[in-house]
Amino acid sequence: MNSPLVSIITPTYNHQKFIADCINSVLNQTYQNWEMIIVDDGSTDNTYQEAKLFAEKDERIQLYTQKNIGIFRLAETYNFAFSKSKGKYIAVLEGDDVWLPEKLTLQIPTLEDDDSIVLSWGRAFSSTIDLAKDFNMNLLIDRDYNILSNTPVKSASKDFLFINFIPALTVVVRRSSLESTGGFIQNFNLPLVDLPTWQQFSLLGKFSFIDQPLGKWRIYPTQVTKTYTVEITEGFYQLALSFYGQNKTYFDSINFQESELHKFYEKKLVICYSRSARYKLIRKDFTGARKDYLTSILNFGIKEPVWKLRSVIGLVFCFFKSDIETFTKIIGRKSYKP
Repeated sequence: MNSPLVSIITPTYNHQKFIADCINSVLNQTYQNWEMIIVDDGSTDNTYQEAKLFAEKDERIQLYTQKNIGIFRLAETYNFAFSKSKGKYIAVLEGDDVWLPEKLTLQIPTLEDDDSIVLSWGRAFSSTIDLAKDFNMNLLIDRDYNILSNTPVKSASKDFLFINFIPALTVVVRRSSLESTGGFIQNFNLPLVDLPTWQQFSLLGKFSFIDQPLGKWRIYPTQVTKTYTVEITEGFYQLALSFYGQNKTYFDSINFQESELHKFYEKKLVICYSRSARYKLIRKDFTGARKDYLTSILNFGIKEPVWKLRSVIGLVFCFFKSDIETFTKIIGRKSYKP
């Protein structure tokens, strides 16, 4: 089997506790023809120093640092690493995630055997912060294999309007395909590059789906997806409308209408704003909570009436500046959770 060079892009920020696990998972790959390009986004801890210890021992590891530009300019970090890469294939592994040892060995042959495959991916575990316990793998069983493999081409495009079902840490793409998209894509003020990029890849060629776990990603409360829930949902909505508009002829051909997007995302936003308000109320940010509750109540039509009612109840607590946790104890609940 040919063993073409794989370039691994690893953006990292304040991952001092995790970066050694990340790098070791690459060193432990059974497939050994790789280069790892680590870009530290101005960490304030010792992430850079930890990574430097590895780079000094293995010339395949390239380490760069930059002034912090943050997650909303993440594509710049990814594309800087891409510009430094030399591999035929590009893989993604952020600094707090890890790969399983056979990951690249399972993926590269499928790409080598079929030039029409532009992206390889597979299952991944979500895990505790210390990797001590694995949770369920990403939910894929309910999707048709044609969607998972994007066969025929564009079969996954509709699903990408609603959800990103591909774990980024499992992805390997062709360099030539990534060049054709202009590199990694970030838009609509989303703190991510994966979904906009995979959307465009769904227009280019087939996917190879590896039906087994390839890595683990850590779950913890301060992750951006838990901090910017409303903003991310709003961004996904705009991204979906944009992708739909760019490919309207195709979506018309499969009888998919824009109204379905509005219905889906408006329902999600009723819930997102209500949950956001609830967290603000618990933190006693009464002004912010009132604003979000009113947005949930007054917008998005009559969708999700139960959640709108919950928002009305929450709004009452805002006006009385009440401690919602006390109320939950009175009615016999331990805490006020989603």
